Parts: sequence; C-alpha cells; structure tokens
Amino acid sequence: MIDCIGRNINYLRISVTDRCNLRCEYCMPQEGIKMVDHSRILTFTQIVDFTRTAVSMGIDKVRLTGGEPLVRRGITQLVREIALIDGIKDLSMTTNGVLLSEFAKELKEAGLMRVNISLDTTDSKRYTEITRGGDIHKVMAGISAAKESGLNPVKINCVVDKHGQEPDALKVFDFAKENGFEVRFIHKMDLKRGEFGIVEGGDGGNCGICNRLRLTSTGMLKPCLFSDLEIDITKYSAQEAIERALNIKPSKGLINREGNFYNIGG
Repeated sequence: MIDCIGRNINYLRISVTDRCNLRCEYCMPQEGIKMVDHSRILTFTQIVDFTRTAVSMGIDKVRLTGGEPLVRRGITQLVREIALIDGIKDLSMTTNGVLLSEFAKELKEAGLMRVNISLDTTDSKRYTEITRGGDIHKVMAGISAAKESGLNPVKINCVVDKHGQEPDALKVFDFAKENGFEVRFIHKMDLKRGEFGIVEGGDGGNCGICNRLRLTSTGMLKPCLFSDLEIDITKYSAQEAIERALNIKPSKGLINREGNFYNIGG
C-alpha cells in the first residue's frame, strides 16, 4: 500500500487494551487513569476481520500492543486467529514482560513469532520506582521464558531521557549483549508537545520512511502517532478506513492533543 506521499505502508500496530498492570512514570499519571468501558473495546472478531482486510491490501507485519496486551483475557486465542491469516510475515508483541513467563510457551505455539520487552533498568529498586511498584524479577523470568520458547529475536525496549549512554541504559545494553538480545533506546516522547526522536537501534520516529498504521483498542485507525487524525473503523468498512488513512497520513508528526501512549500503543 502506498500513502499520499509515496511511502510503502506494510505495518499495522494493534492496541488490544488500554489496561496495564504497571504505572510507569513516563506513561501514566500516578493516580492512574479512567479505564475505557469494556463495551467500547474492539472484539476479537472485529480485530481479526480488520487485520485480514489490511493484509489483503498489503500489510505483512503486525504487532500487538496495549496498554499491556497480556492482561487482555483470551489474548492467546487472538494471536492464534491472526496467525492463521495468510500473508503475515512478522507477527510480534510488545509487552512489559510481567506476565510473560506464564504465556510465552502458549503464545509461541499459537503463532506469535517474537516479542519486544520493555526494560528501562536492570536495578530492581530503580525498576520499582520507574514502574511504581513493578517487580523486575517477574520481568527477568518473562525474558528467559521468551528465549526458551523460541520467541526470537527477543528485543529489549529501553526508554531513555536523552540517549543510550545514560547509566541505566548502559546496564541494559550490557545485559542484552550478554544474553544475545537486541536492544532499542527510545527517547522519552511528549504527544502534546510533539517531542519525539528516532529510536536508537530502530527506525521508529523517522517520518520519512514511516510504514505504519495504528489501530486503537476502541477502533480508531490512526495514520500517525503524533497527530489527532483518526478514522473510526466501526463507521466504515475496513478497506475504506484504510484508504482514508493512507490519504491523510501526514508527511511528519506534529502533536497529538487527544491520545495517550497507554491507549494508542506507542
């Protein structure tokens, strides 16, 4: 699929829930958030039907995100249904890893190919501070389970203030190198102010080659993370919604005054 300025769009990110079992300081306010009513969350059937159309139009890379996707009840079944869609070359998930030791083996068996796991520090005390209560030991167990289950390559997502040479980032880098994992350093972003940068070790944030569309858990198809533009897929056919998104995808991200990382999927 080609968008309005000639970029090839082949990547769909799907947020399956706005719920999360952590409260990371850069993602959520300390007091938490008002959760979306379950009646507004896309059903698995809606997600699979939309994905099937998207793949028929040229999407071949799909990533499941959240919130935290592993808190969505029945997530393994959704993975299984999406994996059966002919034409998907890369089916992955971004997770904080807290529940991954429980799900890794069945996710792999269901057809998930790989995972990106969030880890901003290897220090347990710092991890608890950043996540407001998270247990790094559960994450480490999840990372090990992902590797043992064959969800490879395991990629580590590390959020940094400014660059990957910060003390916590360097420790994460060493951990990843020792264990054969890939690591990406993601600069802290601000949707409302339009502050973002190119991911170190990846191509996220590079608007000129952006190949993504994003589907929120409430059915809004967003052509750009840093934009208020969105199409409600419950009001249009999947094909028409995608065509509209391609026609309005901005050449560069600006600001997003309405969304948040926890309900768009980052």
